[in-house]
Amino acid sequence: MKNYIPTINISSLLKTNFDNLKAKNTIRKIEKACVEVGFFQVVGHGVEINEINTVCKIGNQFFNSPTKNKIKLAPKKWNKKNNNIYRGYFPNSVNGKEGLDLGDFKIKPHNLKKYKSPYIEYINLSKSLNKSSINYLSKYFDNIFYLSEILFKSIISIYKKDLNISGYAFSRYKTLSTLRFNYYPNQTKPVEISKQDGVALGCETHVDSGVFTILYQDKKGGLQVQNRRSKKWYDVPFNKNALVVNTGLALEYLSKGKFKATNHRVLWNKTKRLSIPFFFEPSYDFKMSHSFLGNNLKNKEKGIFFQNFLKKSLKKFIEYQR
Repeated sequence: MKNYIPTINISSLLKTNFDNLKAKNTIRKIEKACVEVGFFQVVGHGVEINEINTVCKIGNQFFNSPTKNKIKLAPKKWNKKNNNIYRGYFPNSVNGKEGLDLGDFKIKPHNLKKYKSPYIEYINLSKSLNKSSINYLSKYFDNIFYLSEILFKSIISIYKKDLNISGYAFSRYKTLSTLRFNYYPNQTKPVEISKQDGVALGCETHVDSGVFTILYQDKKGGLQVQNRRSKKWYDVPFNKNALVVNTGLALEYLSKGKFKATNHRVLWNKTKRLSIPFFFEPSYDFKMSHSFLGNNLKNKEKGIFFQNFLKKSLKKFIEYQR
C-alpha cells in the first residue's frame, strides 16, 4: 500500500485550458484522489525544484538564527512590542514545534487599513530577513497561490460552472491564505501519544481549515494520512519533485461533504525536520455557501463569512490561542 497516496502529473492544467482530453483525464484523477483519499502528490506543477530548495534554505536559516532575531517577528503574545496577533513567529514552547506564518505579501502599510479583518496583518520581515530572502518568499507565495487556483478551478470544472467564479472566492489582498514554515527541533518528548494506536506524535492528529493545503516536506518524512474507512495510517512518501496536496474543511463545506477534510499527523522524529505548507484560504469576506459549487439556489443567501468559519476552526490549535 505504499502507493496509497496517488501521484498526479498536472502539467496539462497549467495553461488553465481544461477542455482538452488530457486535462479532463487529469481532473478525473484529482477528483478520485480527493474523494477516496483526501491526499495526493502533484508533479509537473511548474514550481522549479531550485526555487523550493532556496525557500527551504531560507526557512532553515531563519529557525537556526538566534532567538532574539526570530522573536522580532513574533505576535504580541510573545513580543509585547509588536501589534500583530495572527501572523508571525511562534516558539516551540507552544506545541513542540516552531512556526512562521506569513500572509499575502501584497499587504503593505499603505493598503492595510482598507481590509477589515483581524487576520490581515502587515509584518516587517526586514527585521529578521534580508531583502533577497523576502523577494524569494514573495515569489514563492505567488507561484503556490497560482497553483492552488488551478487546482480549485479543476474542482469548479467538475461542477460545470464558470471557472471565473474562483475570483469571487479568492481575491489577492483579501485572501487569508498562509505560507507557513514548520520547524521541528530535536523533540525530547512527543507532543502527544495517539489514543487510537499508541504511536508517538510530533504533530497532533488534525484536519486543515482551508480549501487545499499544498505542502513541501523534507526528506525526513513523517507525515501520515488516515484511511477514512479502515482508519489505518499510511506514510506520505518523500518525493523531491512533488508537492503534497490535501483537502480541507472549507472545500468540504463548499462541496456539501463530497470532498472531505482528511485526518493527518506527523510522527515523532528526534531529528530536525522542516515542512512548508501553504494553506489556500478564501477572502475574509467570501460568503461560504453550498450554492457556490452546486445549483441549489434556495441556499443562495445562506452561509458563513470565511473569516468566521476560520475563527471557529482555529480554536482547536493551541498555537492560535493568542
